[in-house]
Amino acid sequence: MKRFGQTLGVRPESIEAYRRHHASIWPEIARAIELAGIRNYSIFLFGERLFAYYEYVGPEQEYEARMAALARAPRMREWWDIMEPMQVPDPNREPGSWWSTMQEVFHQD
Repeated sequence: MKRFGQTLGVRPESIEAYRRHHASIWPEIARAIELAGIRNYSIFLFGERLFAYYEYVGPEQEYEARMAALARAPRMREWWDIMEPMQVPDPNREPGSWWSTMQEVFHQD
């Protein structure tokens, strides 16, 4: 299992819409996340900043392929087309990434 922390900005005028959409995500999106091997997925809001946490429980060598399959999941592009205008990616993020992946510096079970 590998833990991920990611961050992204959210436009202040979109916060309530972002909350509303995530209060009841589409079943196709929830299923795609599960099939990708993602568990314990949470998104937190602090001011205009989002923090996402998830655990990937699939085989390490399948991670990239599973994330690519997640991106191709039914309705995923439609979901992203709604979410992306609400978000503000960090200009220093990795090339090709939307969310900025954070480095884990401490963990305690």
